[in-house]
Amino acid sequence: MSERKVRVRFAPSPTGPLHIGGVRTALYNYLFAKQHGGDLILRIEDTDSQRFVPGAEEYIIESFKWLDIRFDEGVGYGGNYGPYRQSERKETYRTYVDRLLDAGLAYIAFDTPEELDLKRSEIPNFQYDASTRMQMRNSLTLSAGEVKSLMETGDRYVVRIKIEPDEDIHVQDLIRGDVVFNSSVIDDKVLFKSTDNLPTYHLANIVDDHLMEITHVIRGEEWLSSAPLHVLLYRYLGWLDTMPAFAHLPLLLKPEGGGKLSKRDGDRLGFPVFPLEWHDPKSGEVSSGYRECGYLPEAVVNFLALLGWNPGNDQEIMTMDELIKLFDLAHCSKSGAKFDYEKGKWFNHQYIQKRSNEEIAEMFVPVLESHGIENQNPAYVEKVVGMMKERVNFVSELWEQTYYFFIAPTEYDEKTRKKRWKEDSSVQLTELIEVLNACEPFDIEGTEETVKSWIESKGYNLGNIMNAVRLTLVGQGIGPQIFHITEAIGKEETIRRIRRAIEVLG
Repeated sequence: MSERKVRVRFAPSPTGPLHIGGVRTALYNYLFAKQHGGDLILRIEDTDSQRFVPGAEEYIIESFKWLDIRFDEGVGYGGNYGPYRQSERKETYRTYVDRLLDAGLAYIAFDTPEELDLKRSEIPNFQYDASTRMQMRNSLTLSAGEVKSLMETGDRYVVRIKIEPDEDIHVQDLIRGDVVFNSSVIDDKVLFKSTDNLPTYHLANIVDDHLMEITHVIRGEEWLSSAPLHVLLYRYLGWLDTMPAFAHLPLLLKPEGGGKLSKRDGDRLGFPVFPLEWHDPKSGEVSSGYRECGYLPEAVVNFLALLGWNPGNDQEIMTMDELIKLFDLAHCSKSGAKFDYEKGKWFNHQYIQKRSNEEIAEMFVPVLESHGIENQNPAYVEKVVGMMKERVNFVSELWEQTYYFFIAPTEYDEKTRKKRWKEDSSVQLTELIEVLNACEPFDIEGTEETVKSWIESKGYNLGNIMNAVRLTLVGQGIGPQIFHITEAIGKEETIRRIRRAIEVLG
């Protein structure tokens, strides 16, 4: 195994939007591949034609481009092992179906849905296996002539794997160690359906992994129960010597209570479970996405990386390169990881601080424009952002924190007015206007020193003056240090706002 080049794959089904748990699986595959100098393949597993959703494949590709999780080959990328859509590999799969049938390791079953339902009603906990298959309508109970006749008349059929009972099957898992299953708990799974001439996930997955020379299968815990069947298929097809190593990742769990994270949890608690906004082509329902909610892609990647894995130290903020360097499957948890969406916001806050003021200002401009603030000086927006970005988790929240830098107050918060506007405020602030008029240059240091000297010389109360000034500039008792506001909006606008407040408040 060590001599083979590491090749891993992410293989989603185009049945809807990409769940954030799938994004984490792809990320772990990417980190593992890059750390070992290997390749990551994007394979689309579209054998379930009944559940295909238009636009899902494009959505998946766009999601990974946004997250900067780069594939080396696959759908949308090309490569030497294609085609990478399973629906385009029908003839390939048929070859291996026939091989299993010829070897007596699989059989053809003609049972209708009605016949299967009847058997389920007759036998509690019915499963199609060694204990029941001789009661069913299949090539093990029918003559060769009957089978041929049914196929010639176009009867629908499936091909099932033939599993012998009471055998311990060992799955060597890089996270969980030696996991043992008894074959009696596994039913004779369907490998192929004549209705669409396509294999099911179980066979297509094994054939593709073998032919694409996949060395490691890193996937969610929900697939662990399928692993013994896949081990059997590798054995039946004679491929045990090239069987990939398995690693089954912990589930992403609900933020509250037990169970797997679902879209309903996100809807209920107000966070997205998809990377991008999704418009359901059938229902018209729109589901929120991390991108549209204002998350930075590097924050999402960092957040997801630590859901079920730890770097072995206390480090939380890590670039993609650092994640690649530190990633180790041995540090993945065996138990599920609670989806702490508040921690996701914290990561976004950290990455907003890491971005330059210029970058955040560019992202903020559309928010300003949505509030009717247009053609702002980029340097001014950048200055405001630099003062205020540490207060927000999302760029969109900057508006609530900074609107008064762009719009002078027309109303004054009543509660703040009663508390901060004193009987002598008008007189004192009228004097302050003259002090401010004389300030040159009108910068933070000079203005603060001049104003505080004036307050001291007059014997006024510093807090009363500053609180009243804040009300005139902002309209309420919020915002950064007063002289940061005055320097930003400038002398003329500062004086204009103070004058207007004196007129309105008296």
